[in-house]
Amino acid sequence: MISKKTAVKLMIGLLSIVILFHLCVLLGLISYEMVWAGKLNSKEEMYVFETVSILLNVFLIIIFYVKLQNIKKSVKNRIVNIIIWVFIFLFALNTIGNIFAKSLIEQFLGTLLTFISSILCWVIVKKENKRNANTV
Repeated sequence: MISKKTAVKLMIGLLSIVILFHLCVLLGLISYEMVWAGKLNSKEEMYVFETVSILLNVFLIIIFYVKLQNIKKSVKNRIVNIIIWVFIFLFALNTIGNIFAKSLIEQFLGTLLTFISSILCWVIVKKENKRNANTV
């Protein structure tokens, strides 16, 4: 099984790639019609959605850095874990949404990325059984 530290590092890497992708959309290097399930109606909407997405991804990277530093301090991690659980739910919903996207790229890559993200987040916050608790 993958360790929590490895899962956190993978999430930070994935989120960094996602931020680069969204920056490419903002810069017009990738058409905004290919993202957000093809539901954006204007460049103005794209700017709002992409900016919010980048900010959320930066926020989540910060959360994972906090988690990485405090991975063995469970009391201080409670709020961080709650935030990660919220994102597990959001990633799961996004996975379902990506399945119904208009773009085949978003259907495949988006679905895969959000599914993997939800699994990695679950690994990060799942409780250890008492026998393995000292190995993390």
